[in-house]
Amino acid sequence: MKPAIIIFAAVGKGLAERLVPIIDGEIFTCGIGGEDGKTLLPRLFGEGRPIVGICAAGILIRLLAPHLSDKQTEPPVLAISQDGLHIVPLLGGHHGANALAKKLSDALGATAAITTASESKFTRALDEPPDGWTLADPRTTKPAMLALLAGGKLLVEGHAPWIVEAGYPVSFSGGIKVRISESTEARSERELLYHPRTLIAGIGAERGVGTDEVIKLIEETLASQKLSRASLAALASVDLKADERAFHEAAQHFGVPLRIFSVAELNQERYRVVTPSEIVEAETGTPSVAEAAALKAGSLLVPKHKSARATCAIGKAAQPVDPMRLGRSQGVLHVVGVGPGDQPSRTVSAVTALTRSGEWVGYGLYLDLVTDLAADKQLHRFALGDEEARVRHALELASTGKEVALICSGDAQIYAMGALVFELLAARGERAVGDNARRVEVELHPGISAFQAASAASGALIGHDFCCVSLSDLLTPREDILKRLTGGAAADFVTALYNPRSEKRTDLLDEAVSIFGRYRQPDTPVVVAASLGRPDEKVTVTTLGAFDATTVDMLTIVLIGSSASRAFKRGDGHVVAYTPRGYARKATPDA
Repeated sequence: MKPAIIIFAAVGKGLAERLVPIIDGEIFTCGIGGEDGKTLLPRLFGEGRPIVGICAAGILIRLLAPHLSDKQTEPPVLAISQDGLHIVPLLGGHHGANALAKKLSDALGATAAITTASESKFTRALDEPPDGWTLADPRTTKPAMLALLAGGKLLVEGHAPWIVEAGYPVSFSGGIKVRISESTEARSERELLYHPRTLIAGIGAERGVGTDEVIKLIEETLASQKLSRASLAALASVDLKADERAFHEAAQHFGVPLRIFSVAELNQERYRVVTPSEIVEAETGTPSVAEAAALKAGSLLVPKHKSARATCAIGKAAQPVDPMRLGRSQGVLHVVGVGPGDQPSRTVSAVTALTRSGEWVGYGLYLDLVTDLAADKQLHRFALGDEEARVRHALELASTGKEVALICSGDAQIYAMGALVFELLAARGERAVGDNARRVEVELHPGISAFQAASAASGALIGHDFCCVSLSDLLTPREDILKRLTGGAAADFVTALYNPRSEKRTDLLDEAVSIFGRYRQPDTPVVVAASLGRPDEKVTVTTLGAFDATTVDMLTIVLIGSSASRAFKRGDGHVVAYTPRGYARKATPDA
């Protein structure tokens, strides 16, 4: 997870930008132009993000103190002086903060104020092993450190070069035993046991297999050779199973990623598998899934085990595995609604999806709405009319294992790309996307739609039942649009008109006004909102009788009130429109 670099004043921006490439961080602004620190810092802390604040240490302490609980799970928190010369790890010293402080101090020529006893003498604490290693029992490190600080030495059984690199004294006659093993065999008293993440569980299954069955089979396969689940680095399978729910839920259960290989990649192991299957080859194109996937670790440690509907094998690497370099992920397409365009209107879900995604796809104007978050993103720009090509490109990008954001203004499901994504996933024949694209994970992130923003900017016109109608006849027959307009008007809905008027299409808006004129009084409130959330935003409350269609373009949305809608001028001179829901009747019921 990317570290969050927090700035509280403009003077910290330059240093923050220097830190981004050093720690692959992301800048967040508190205060003016950003989020309130009282909500931002606890949110990032709760997500487990490392936090680097360019501020006084006391600021971070005051904001996070009410949220401290378990030091074993809390993320690193550091404070850096605004001149970049002093770095103070505040939380998570043994869980990344000290290492992060040293990395920053080396890059900036700064002083890292590290106060933990172990790291004042050694470059890494024993309870903070590098990625790929897990300490079986953190309680064993305290007596070991006391013995080391008193002049003791380590006796290391197994291969763990990081121990010597950290400066620890190692000797064949050492009195402090350290064992490196994937085994679950009992640990002797005061022994430090580290499990290297060297194991890959290859899995295969029938479509629709149950999660419990997969988890139980993996556990039994590990137990057959007394292997620790702490040494499990990943689950692995064939791309045909990339969307198998049980595999993803099993990976989540074990706290490891699911990695995917193509049939061709698994076929590279066909002469090393122990139990090939003609049936599996006929169905998938490769004689083995579980064993071939496990062999991607290096060697086959446990041959294929079977349950009623699944198979599992365990492979072992010579050293800890970086699972992100093994095969690929399923791939995720985030369909993101970014709201009207202004930063405060974005949802946290949308911002998180944009941050996680390395590839952004969208109409150029929509990409421009979120340029403040685009520093390290690959942008794929499409013209306004290329909707299907845009969605297809996003799906195919995600099918390569990437996280992709398909960016829409407003809400992605309202006259945007959400439905088209699923339409293409369901399509067969000429419109079909590739098999891998059909297996990507799809997450939709709702945004504030134009009708919501327009209503909020002018009062509360959508306070009661409402409907939305698009006046664009490019995709919807004109007769259907007129039928829906008549239905909305006759049913007395507050009605939002999307895509109301273009340079070539002007008459449908005139017809809409005429239709509503048959069902509404001339003084019915009408909201005309242009360029919502942008610097040239303009919101006007007028009436149906005074409405001027020539003031409207494709960046405008029009809201026509119901027969119950009202408008009035407030003391500051602004006219607001609202639609009562009926609370007056509730407050004064009939006698």
